[in-house]
Amino acid sequence: MIETGLQDKVVIVTGAAAGIGQATAHRFAREGCRVAAWDVKEGQRPAGGVFQRVDAGVAASVNAAVEDVIARWGAIHVLVNNAGILRDGQLVKIKDGAVAGVMSDEQFDAVIGVNLRGVFLCTRAVTPHMIREGGGVILNASSVVGLYGNFGQTNYVATKSGVIGMTRVWARELGKYHIRVNAVAPGFIATDMVKSMPEKIRQGMLDHTPLGRMGQPEDIANAYVWLASDAASFVSGTVLSVDGGVVTGT
Repeated sequence: MIETGLQDKVVIVTGAAAGIGQATAHRFAREGCRVAAWDVKEGQRPAGGVFQRVDAGVAASVNAAVEDVIARWGAIHVLVNNAGILRDGQLVKIKDGAVAGVMSDEQFDAVIGVNLRGVFLCTRAVTPHMIREGGGVILNASSVVGLYGNFGQTNYVATKSGVIGMTRVWARELGKYHIRVNAVAPGFIATDMVKSMPEKIRQGMLDHTPLGRMGQPEDIANAYVWLASDAASFVSGTVLSVDGGVVTGT
């Protein structure tokens, strides 16, 4: 059995009210971590941890929550930047030769604000505490669509590609402080949002996945735990695709 070295580590998981974030918070809790689960919506408190209402896209909200974690437990060892939203739409939609719609400024800005700015704000707030502690782990949620693009998701793909870029920059900048930075790129995961999609769309996802099934939130949670663990102590600046081979299948 691999020793993870995570017992008693302090972990922040953003977007933890449901889906991958919730599974990740509970998975770290099972490793004996003290978990601060963050979300703008109400959620469950992980065993031995806390749930905090935090807007990852607002600096004041993030900074106050970080200070609360420090006051409570004295350190932050792992940050999982999982929070994200969707506001899908085509850049320009044409019908009968005329413009029938465009992606609005509001759609674009909302996704950038959470999925990209939120990752920046949370990492900026946590990093000084990790440096003082002598190291840490930062894990960022990208997506397979950040690697190959996706129809109707200009804003979302831009953020997930941007997260990969920030991951690589921070791995270079923070390595000297013994802070490892990695990204996880999930494929099609059976969250409540995906389960609510029309059967035709879900079948299309399966058709593009060589393993022939959707992933479970726990599949991504397990990847985060491994990357945070001592077993991955020489892994930094990488993007781990957890997608059932979907990139290969595109």
